[in-house]
Amino acid sequence: MYLKKVFLILLLLPVCSFAQKMTILKGTVKDKNKQPIEKVSIKYNNVGTTTDKNGNYQIRIPYREEIILVFSHLSYRTYTKKYIANSRNGVRYSVTLTSKTEELKEIVIKDNIRNAQGVKKIDIAVVKNVIGPNAGVENVLMTLPGVSNNNELSTQYNVRGGNFDENLVYVNGIEIYRPFLIRSGQQEGLSFINSNMVQNINFSAGGFQAKYGDKLSSVLDITYKKPTETATTIDASLLGASATFEGQFLNKKLSTITGIRYRDNSLFVNSKQIETNFKPKFTDVQTYLSYEFSEKFSLNFLGNFSLNDYNYQPLSRRTRFGTVANPLELIVFYSGQEQDKYLTMFGALSADYKVSDNFTLTATASRYNTQEEEHFDIAAAYNLGEIDANIGSENFGEVDFSQGIGSQLNHARNDLDALITNLQIKGTIKKGDIQWNFGAKYQKEDIRDRIREWEVIDSLGFAIRPPFHSSNNQPYQPFEGEITPYQNIRKDNNVAINRVSGFVQFNQRSFWNEHEVFYNLGIRSQSWSVTGNGIASKNQTIISPRGQFAIKPNWDKDMLFRVSGGWYSQPPSYRELRDFNGDINVDVKAQKSIHMVAGMDYSFQMWERPFKLTTELYFKDLSDVNAYSIDNVRIRYRADNVTTAYATGLDMRLNGEFVPGSESWVSLGYLKTEENIDNKGAIARPSDQRIKFGILFQDYVPNLPNLKAYLNLVYNTGVPGGSPSYADVYNFQNRLRDYKRADLGVSYIFVDANKQYTTGWMSKFKELSAGLELFNMFDIQNSITNTWVRDVYSKTQFGIPNFMTGRVLNFKVGMKF
Repeated sequence: MYLKKVFLILLLLPVCSFAQKMTILKGTVKDKNKQPIEKVSIKYNNVGTTTDKNGNYQIRIPYREEIILVFSHLSYRTYTKKYIANSRNGVRYSVTLTSKTEELKEIVIKDNIRNAQGVKKIDIAVVKNVIGPNAGVENVLMTLPGVSNNNELSTQYNVRGGNFDENLVYVNGIEIYRPFLIRSGQQEGLSFINSNMVQNINFSAGGFQAKYGDKLSSVLDITYKKPTETATTIDASLLGASATFEGQFLNKKLSTITGIRYRDNSLFVNSKQIETNFKPKFTDVQTYLSYEFSEKFSLNFLGNFSLNDYNYQPLSRRTRFGTVANPLELIVFYSGQEQDKYLTMFGALSADYKVSDNFTLTATASRYNTQEEEHFDIAAAYNLGEIDANIGSENFGEVDFSQGIGSQLNHARNDLDALITNLQIKGTIKKGDIQWNFGAKYQKEDIRDRIREWEVIDSLGFAIRPPFHSSNNQPYQPFEGEITPYQNIRKDNNVAINRVSGFVQFNQRSFWNEHEVFYNLGIRSQSWSVTGNGIASKNQTIISPRGQFAIKPNWDKDMLFRVSGGWYSQPPSYRELRDFNGDINVDVKAQKSIHMVAGMDYSFQMWERPFKLTTELYFKDLSDVNAYSIDNVRIRYRADNVTTAYATGLDMRLNGEFVPGSESWVSLGYLKTEENIDNKGAIARPSDQRIKFGILFQDYVPNLPNLKAYLNLVYNTGVPGGSPSYADVYNFQNRLRDYKRADLGVSYIFVDANKQYTTGWMSKFKELSAGLELFNMFDIQNSITNTWVRDVYSKTQFGIPNFMTGRVLNFKVGMKF
């Protein structure tokens, strides 16, 4: 009996040893349209398998041993890949095959490192197809939890209780800046990011790494593509047009991509309740060039020229509001016009040098110049009246009593010229599963700002005195003082800011027993000084330590857990140095935030299709806060650092193939953020958007797969706002109405990679599509601010909502050849 047991053990030892050296590789094989491919052969050595009808496969491969995988199919190009499995619990590897009539362009591999860093990778195909008034990268971001914006004409966004100025945006590692003077969404025109030039999109809503800059809220990291073919893409609609050319030259050493865009928001502005003469001209030209001198050295140039010429002449406005029992109507007649111009020029030259296979360096020199003019003289005469709500009355629905009559005159001659120069160097050192990132940067900002802005308000012939001015008892007692504008700012600011910053970051990927772990530790530092209007600040320095840790347990369920955080600081920009009255405080300190994030990713199969549930819980403890107010997209700061604040919330997103071959998602976010200004007590911050719900859904007709539909739904609860100018925020905590919007797009694909023609006029196209877009399909009235009408007799102010765009139908066509 004993000999039998020994014999059995000896027999099983090789088998167990063999099993310990093997692991399971599984994945999905799809075509470019994300359709599964059946009967694809997957082989290495003499071992093989095939995909099922859903494109799924499973095969046993050696653990931590290099093999050569071969994916082959009669209708598709054979794909070969060297692969090493680093997990005994199984690994996933999915690929996208291209038909034998086209080149291989895309390989999809599950990236645990990016997930461990809390970075969301956004598919560029989703960006190109998503429906929205400002279709593009930012439009997709606003469907994510924790990201919100109540203005469809703006590409600015808030992230987890922050404001527009707290978001980092990079294109090819170069920071991009937002305009200074723009105060309304309809003035913005075009985002800097050209979607047709984009290759990769990464987004982090908080707890990001030290290699990114000094902001409090988020990072959007964009990479422009290096073309591999010669092509021209043209998109046109009733809102504008764009053309993009890409190609390779000089024996494929030089690659170039250039885009030209034109935007006209007249279609949206004319749908609002204000009758206007609106003649905008939003144009920009971007180019990205890359020349490879050798395998080790390449030179790159990114350039941008943008001109926003905004001419706006309001004529009249009629807005009805109030309740059913007490309806009111505001009628306004305007005279005058607004003429704004925003000229932006940007150029960046970078050099990439590969010192060795494990050591790379990148040096960049860039310059950003913006010249902005904001000139307007607009007079408005208004009548606020009560509407006859008596159904039996002959005057039903008409104004039968004027409750307030008045006028106001707004004047501005604001000019700003900002020049920002950067010099930076960054490097990466790799050694096995260990990676070091480091960098240093010098930045000089030179801003010249001329402010000439005033407002005179009249109510029934009596001038309204400015806030905090000596009171009077008009009209019961005459007031013989001089007529003083309600607000009057006359400033000339010349500000120079010098900054030196640097970072170092350690990254490692390893194993705890059978569990895969990732972590990085980093520290940033920035030192800056400000000179403004002849006053110099003391040199200030901040240190920002940050860290991330993630673990992928060796479980049957595909789950990943991560925590991240640190002490984040945001040194003041020029906008944060300027207070409500245009005065400069050169000693404004950096805003600080202790940020903690805990998250989980759970990947699973549902309806035999891949899905992923992402959940993140976060908390921010903010100090030295520079409190602000928001008017549309204009931010005005107190510039005093006397505020403390906090933000906490929960973000959830479920994404996957709700429809086979098309990615969609549902997101839900809860946020609470409050501030305490100068120890007056806690109140909601301007960005306190409690509930955020979004759906991005893609579908197609089963019997007609080239007919596709795209649906974008957003619901945001109301934020505090719409208070009168210079009002005490502690006295005005009313919230704007909830923001609800639904956009629908339908398009037909005539030509694409899987539907080519060899004869006829359509044979000239690589891609061709046409479609209709229905914006705000339910014609919901959303408001972004209030217009405040004052009545001298009752001493009251009436807040009349400024409604955003209504239902709009747009036609578009896209082609590539």
